[in-house]
Amino acid sequence: MGSVKFSLIICLSFAMARCIPLNENNFHVNLGNRIVEINSEETEGFEINLEDYPDIPLESDHLISGISNGFPSLDDSHIEEIGTTTEPAAKDPNVLDLSIYGSSLYRIPDYNKTARLLEEYEPESAAVNPEELGPYVEGDILMPQTSVILKNGLISTSTRWPNGIVPYEIGAQFQRRDMNVIRNAIQEYHRRTCIRFVPRTNEKDYISIVNGKSGCWSSIGRVGGKQEVNLQSPGCLSKPGTAMHELMHVLGFLHEQNRQERDGFVDIKYQNIRQAAYENFKKVSPTIAFGVPYDYGSVMHYSPRAFSQNGQPTIVAKHPDGNQIMGQRNGFSNLDIEKINRMYNCYANDLNNEIQPSDIPTRTAYARPGRLIENIVSNLMSRLNQVV
Repeated sequence: MGSVKFSLIICLSFAMARCIPLNENNFHVNLGNRIVEINSEETEGFEINLEDYPDIPLESDHLISGISNGFPSLDDSHIEEIGTTTEPAAKDPNVLDLSIYGSSLYRIPDYNKTARLLEEYEPESAAVNPEELGPYVEGDILMPQTSVILKNGLISTSTRWPNGIVPYEIGAQFQRRDMNVIRNAIQEYHRRTCIRFVPRTNEKDYISIVNGKSGCWSSIGRVGGKQEVNLQSPGCLSKPGTAMHELMHVLGFLHEQNRQERDGFVDIKYQNIRQAAYENFKKVSPTIAFGVPYDYGSVMHYSPRAFSQNGQPTIVAKHPDGNQIMGQRNGFSNLDIEKINRMYNCYANDLNNEIQPSDIPTRTAYARPGRLIENIVSNLMSRLNQVV
């Protein structure tokens, strides 16, 4: 494994809390036998047999991250780092950190395969949404390289739109039906939130809604200058929620199933995911959700078969009704509206509006105590991977 630069403490919650110092001497990963083992007096050689978790892919280079992807995660409060008492610097709440995507965020729009897929897209029979067909980050997140070149290098942050005002232009020709779909999406924002899409006059920062033959995609938040939102017609405008989805990216929202706490609500079936799309299911930590619970019905949630290699589900809801509504693109859910209004302070200092209980799925409890250990080890291995 290499040398670990600092010790960790792992706390187990059974009848009473117990904390175990953890370092290279008592933490072992036996990849040959697919065993994760903790050797200490407190655990008496506690083991996790990875054969019990066939959904977890082992990457060819056998990195620790390769065996931790499938484990549910727990709050970082269960792990304590020794000698790291410095508090993180306060972050500007208006700044959105895009560094989690690395250089993969910056690509050239695909005018070949993606264009053909969208031209052939049939919403009545398709198993996925049109924005899940792209080769971009998470299917539809893209910063075109031309924009990056103009900015003299890669950016790692974006921001929210001041006062919720988003200048826009229609930068391409759309059929009347397609324009009606775009107008309806904008009207829904105006009707249910304080967000205002206003026709651009001379604003420096604005979005341009275009119709390039490269699929459905948008950047995240306000990145500066002209930023395109691509809605290839007719595929990307065949469902009313797709335009709303891409405009939520513009406002600064990520996909729902990539939330840090998603493992309490869905199972990710890695054996059914195209290998090249594994990164699309990476969890974002920390997740900023403004106190709004996980939402199966969000217009930002993937469909159950997104990026499937065999037609089988890649996301399975743990809540009984979740599978029926995941991936819907009919319009905003009530929790989508709540999240937008909270992010942009639409309630003007009154953020205590009640969320209707019917909109909040109950978190699925884990069936056995062993799940707690898996959660802890998941976070532990992720941290070890960063320092090995």
